[in-house]
Amino acid sequence: MECRDLAKAFGGVPVLKGVSLTLTAGSVTALAGENGAGKSTMMKIASGQVKPDRGQVLVGGEPLPQADPQAAHRQGVAIIPQELAPIMDMKVYENLFIGREIRTRAGLLDRRAMARKAREILDVFGVEIDPQATMRRLPVGLRQLVEIAKSTTGGAKVLLLDEPSSAISEREVERLYGVVAKLREQGVAMLYTTHKMEEIRALADRVVVLRDGGLVLDQPIGEVSDDDIVHAMIGRELQDFFPTLHPPGDEVALKVSGLHVSGYARPVDLTVRRGEILGLAGLVGAGRTELLEAIFGVRKSTEGTVTVAGKPVKRNNPAAAITHGMALVPEDRKGAGAVLSMNVLDNGSLPRLSGFTLGGWLRQRERTKKVGAAMDSVKLRSRGLSQQVGTLSGGNQQKVVLARWLTGHVNVLLLDEPTRGVDVGARSEIYRIITELAASGMAVVMASSDMPEILSLAHRALVMRGGAVAGELSRDDLSSPHVQDSIFRLAAGLSPGTAGQPPPDLQPTPTASEPDPQPTPTASKEDGR
Repeated sequence: MECRDLAKAFGGVPVLKGVSLTLTAGSVTALAGENGAGKSTMMKIASGQVKPDRGQVLVGGEPLPQADPQAAHRQGVAIIPQELAPIMDMKVYENLFIGREIRTRAGLLDRRAMARKAREILDVFGVEIDPQATMRRLPVGLRQLVEIAKSTTGGAKVLLLDEPSSAISEREVERLYGVVAKLREQGVAMLYTTHKMEEIRALADRVVVLRDGGLVLDQPIGEVSDDDIVHAMIGRELQDFFPTLHPPGDEVALKVSGLHVSGYARPVDLTVRRGEILGLAGLVGAGRTELLEAIFGVRKSTEGTVTVAGKPVKRNNPAAAITHGMALVPEDRKGAGAVLSMNVLDNGSLPRLSGFTLGGWLRQRERTKKVGAAMDSVKLRSRGLSQQVGTLSGGNQQKVVLARWLTGHVNVLLLDEPTRGVDVGARSEIYRIITELAASGMAVVMASSDMPEILSLAHRALVMRGGAVAGELSRDDLSSPHVQDSIFRLAAGLSPGTAGQPPPDLQPTPTASEPDPQPTPTASKEDGR
């Protein structure tokens, strides 16, 4: 594939400014850049979904018809979007062969032949998936591999992968790497967008960086350093990526006593002081998300107490949590955080809508003033409060979800994977916001799978396993050279420095919300973290 001088603007705002690049057979080109740099627009033009204002795309030397995805597919271009769209209630083999079904001589669907062929296709990629399983039963990572298999067995010469690892577990990422390696052997040209430096190093032959719609770097991966890539992405040296932590106060802001989260065997006890950032570490399925949701009241707890600023909060009641100054920023920004079809002003009003109304009427001037101030405090990059949140970059969407709580007083801020799917520049800004909020006296509880976030942002960390606290690490512990090994051992149920079986009393009770530890098609990453 060759992209020549591609340019595109939306609403008079340039998104791509004359970008050219070439993809060669059997190679992986990493496409990097901050949110809003133009990566998604580039992918959509290359896959025939969007017509460029200028320039053209060639596949095998032949021009690609503009804004014609079917023509692009016929020419061997396939895209695996970040938000997958399989037909969830159809079976795996039906998804694989949709639009190119195998039929009998009588013209009927040959379901046996399709199921048999589907198994052969999936075996090539080294994954064990039952072709008869419905797509809904598969975890996100396996759905993704089915989509890749469908595209490449349909004759794709060029595969565009838009942040394929952003919503899958580490085990599924390893599987994805293996699939990419097989596609490289088959001569498929791949364009792979990612925010993760380790992925660029592990997979890419070349790295291309976009910044503000322009191409600023195009080099073989062996000729550039990580610092070169980051500098190209954000246009400046990344000094002080993690801000300085301010010492916490002495007053307890949040106290959780004997909180028994539904589905787990053991209760949880924890305290967080004002100005303290408490990190929650652990493996996928450790129960971090469930704990945060139970504290806030959106997930059922069967017993225990939650106290904020010395006052008890009614369990299983989010409205009571908000009244007492608790705020929750969920992991699933698009599904449970922002309402993408609404604008910034309406999203910013949601948690405290009653405070902006009088006699059933919105106090427009008051909410505009408060929401505007909250968005300014997090340095939201937008065209104004009237901009639809779905058109913002991922990092700015996350700022909206966080800042809307700041229209009122917050005692306790609960953060679940606060930088998931956020680029390196926006991450630095979000880290600044978190530390500034803590410095103002807010207590922060942050669940994160990103180890550097836990080690660098937290004053203290709890390692979770099976919904229970397996260990606690102080600031000094988090600064020690072997802390990552200690965290892993605690998360896996091993004694520090020794090998062994997990203690039986830390095992969670079997529940549908716990991911299956075996790579079966019924496991689901969305079931809990």
